[in-house]
Amino acid sequence: MALTSVKEVFAKMPEVFNASAASGMNSVFQFHITGGEAGDWFVIIKDGTCAVNEGVHESPTVALTMEDADWVAMCNGTLNGMTAFMTGKLKAKGDIMAAQRIPSLFPL
Repeated sequence: MALTSVKEVFAKMPEVFNASAASGMNSVFQFHITGGEAGDWFVIIKDGTCAVNEGVHESPTVALTMEDADWVAMCNGTLNGMTAFMTGKLKAKGDIMAAQRIPSLFPL
């Protein structure tokens, strides 16, 4: 079943979290979503756990900015993350290597 909204994606993330992919990881992902469903969320990965929060974290490991429709498309697998980054649809600031682990951490 395809995800249809930004809030649905963030609500689903803890359910699909792959703790084994997070082994030894201690990171904070900040998501700045723009567009009609704009908002800010941050995800804390620590000691094999995942916590999704609405708002802005003071010191994220990596901050990602993306338009709402592109974010949902990427989470549904219809937009490739690397393509989104290379075409400017996805902007990342901070630890890009951590950002590349998102698909394995959250197999949506």
